[in-house]
Amino acid sequence: MRPGGAATHNEGMPTLEDLLASPPDLPVTRALGDIAQAARPGGCALVTAPPGTGKTTMLPVAVAVALAGRGGGQGPSRVLVTQPRRVAARAAARRIARLLGEEVGGQVGYSVRGDSRVSEATRVEMVTPGVALRRLQRDPELPGVAALVVDEFHERDLDTDLALAFALDARAALREDLFIALTSATLEASSATALLRDATGIDPATVDIPGEIHPLQVRYAPAPRGVEAVGALGSERVGVRREYLAHVVRVIEDTVAATSGSLLAFLPGVGEIEAVRRGLSLPGVPILTLHGQLSAAEQDRALSPASGRRVILSTSIAESSLTVPGVSVVVDSGLAREPRFDAGRSLSSLVTVPASLARLEQRAGRAARMGPGVAVRVMDPVDVARRPTQSAPGIATQELTDARLQVASWGTPVEELALVDAPPSGTWEAARSRLASLGAIDEAGVPTALGRTLASLPLDPPLGRALLVASGALGASKAARFVAVLAEDVRAPGADLGGFERRLGRGGEAGGPLAARVRETEARLRRLASHLPGVEAWEGEATAGFPKRRGMPRTREDELALTCALANPQWIARKRPGSAAYVLAGGVGAELPGSSPLEGQEWLAVASIDRAPTSRHARILAAVALSEEDALAAGAALSREDTRASVERGALRATRTRSLGAIPLSSSPASLGAEEATALAAEHLATRGLGELGWGKEASSLRERMAAVRAALGDPWPDVSEAALASSAGAWLAPWGRRLAEGAPLSSVSMLEVLRSLLPWPEAARLDELAPERLEIPAGGTRPVDWAGAHPVLTLRVQQAFGWRDTPRLLGGRVPLVLHLTDPAGRPAAVTSDLTSFWAGPYREVRAQLRGRYPKHPWPEDPLSAEPTNRAKRRR
Repeated sequence: MRPGGAATHNEGMPTLEDLLASPPDLPVTRALGDIAQAARPGGCALVTAPPGTGKTTMLPVAVAVALAGRGGGQGPSRVLVTQPRRVAARAAARRIARLLGEEVGGQVGYSVRGDSRVSEATRVEMVTPGVALRRLQRDPELPGVAALVVDEFHERDLDTDLALAFALDARAALREDLFIALTSATLEASSATALLRDATGIDPATVDIPGEIHPLQVRYAPAPRGVEAVGALGSERVGVRREYLAHVVRVIEDTVAATSGSLLAFLPGVGEIEAVRRGLSLPGVPILTLHGQLSAAEQDRALSPASGRRVILSTSIAESSLTVPGVSVVVDSGLAREPRFDAGRSLSSLVTVPASLARLEQRAGRAARMGPGVAVRVMDPVDVARRPTQSAPGIATQELTDARLQVASWGTPVEELALVDAPPSGTWEAARSRLASLGAIDEAGVPTALGRTLASLPLDPPLGRALLVASGALGASKAARFVAVLAEDVRAPGADLGGFERRLGRGGEAGGPLAARVRETEARLRRLASHLPGVEAWEGEATAGFPKRRGMPRTREDELALTCALANPQWIARKRPGSAAYVLAGGVGAELPGSSPLEGQEWLAVASIDRAPTSRHARILAAVALSEEDALAAGAALSREDTRASVERGALRATRTRSLGAIPLSSSPASLGAEEATALAAEHLATRGLGELGWGKEASSLRERMAAVRAALGDPWPDVSEAALASSAGAWLAPWGRRLAEGAPLSSVSMLEVLRSLLPWPEAARLDELAPERLEIPAGGTRPVDWAGAHPVLTLRVQQAFGWRDTPRLLGGRVPLVLHLTDPAGRPAAVTSDLTSFWAGPYREVRAQLRGRYPKHPWPEDPLSAEPTNRAKRRR
């Protein structure tokens, strides 16, 4: 092995070409010719195969040999193969190396987070999708790489989707010769075919590897009636019920007794694995566990060949890519744990769901990889038929902070990337908000210098920010320690993260495998931190204040709290006045568990939180007391200072508020400038209407007349409707801004003056002609014209209209005046806009009805020749 753990290829050892010439006895062997034919520079392929066919082992070998042969030994030669999990990448590389009779790091290597075994001789490199993503970000041309093979594409892992999209984008712009292949065990081929065709412009080659060669017997062992798999665990938790796990234990024990060979049991999570392990009674049969929280050595132990039968309790980590030696029996709990993101509250959680049909098939297939197998499903066949075909893709269910930062750093708009599914808009926006709180992007969504560095780190952006900035503030060693603890996303007893970290350091109740894992992560992060630029590089990008704080006395919990707040500024929390609840900077309400030692603390840095199924508040799982000073420094990007005005008793009152996101800090009266007062008053009027302004009778009448002229003639007469005046208030209120800023009420704004200022010149001189305020009537004097309705209206008594032959037409002759004629007492008698017709007809009926009631008033038979009058008949 070379320094760094890489091996070199020894001359005389078998090559990939030798392995391809004498392949192992696997179903994939029959398709190697088709794979070799498809593997050509600039091509693309879709390979489908059920579990156990050997595609992960032999397909990369076939691709590497075919491309090397076509290239004549010239040009790029390495085949990059993505595996959805680190353990799968290591195991696949070891499996091929074992077939070659050499150590990993020679012709076949791997690169995963914190561990790499490659050399100049490496031709096939297994990587996680995250490694592939960052390698593409570092150099989109992928120098030295001839092909990218995306294995297990059907799992629709978020990083896998992004890595493929970036690779297709880079291929179109920079690397037309890059061969890209998708492989899958359960993929619905149509969507993948369309994706490749649309992105490359060519039809992908399709290779279907033959299916199962070993018989598989599927049995069912449903739980007794009334035993539910998932339900309430106490008042605040939902999870897998103890009664169900007890049934799983019985099924495993019964299956071990009735079968031979090692047994692989699938359970949704580590907690359920440990509960089942404790419940099993299998004398003489070793019980191993397999999940992502184990060290690499512990995972390798479960994947190594053994002489006798074993029981391996695993999460979904063993569903694909991995071969667990000796397994011929599978017990499937039928459950899976999947991430869900609540965009409304910006909270992620892991939920236990029924495993999809695709996952059930994958799990069952583990039993028949090496020979006949038995799969026992802890479920009813009717229940199986109701399950979804596929699990939801990661992009649809997960938090997308890192994905958005990767896309922003890549530079191609997300809608232009070759993604099977677009990110949900709410989740995508929540990711933007969180990145902004970290100082990773600017207002336009472009990565800052800090953001570009975070995108290159093998860490989620929140943890990366904490490592970067805390290294400058506290030193790399402490920062690495605290970030390693935060990376575990722990549920601390009483939510007391500080106490948990202390016990972890002493190797107490929180020790054991968790402590070892934290130490391993800490060492990796310390190495990473030693190569990072200093915090001064980002001073001003949400990190201001930390360099100058060096040397200030802090307790260990102060330092942990600062690191935690740097990672999760949106989760900085402040206690609500008079309440035990907290408000988070991101706007979520949250509560501590009962009897928490943190109870009563004013400020908290929250490390872990989830949705509480029985409460409107989120549930704080781990936090540490935080000083207000550190809260403001860590959350600097969330600091806001706003001036808000309200109308109280008809006048503007301004208050200046300081806040940390949704957390109020202080408020005080504020003075306003004329422009501010104008803008704030205009905003108020836009939402509340114009009723608080100085409307007199004269102003209202002028507005009605102007509206009528506007309706009849259009421009340049202004629109004085409620909506139009409200939308332009910023302009016509400007002359009143200073007076409003000094406290004058809105009612002091004379709308008569405002309306007069809006009249167009020289057209304004015609207003009285077009829409007169009053009109002369035949009986003498004037009467007001009512312009409030659709037509102008003039009201007068019938006797005052005698002799009036033609009805006036207003607005330049466009609109007739509507006359409301009344009896002598002022009660309605008739309505007309055509006096000539009225006198000739309807007047006779009015006269007949009213002359007896009002005998003292004239009712001539010929009203057109009668004298109009304001009075009754003269006495004789």
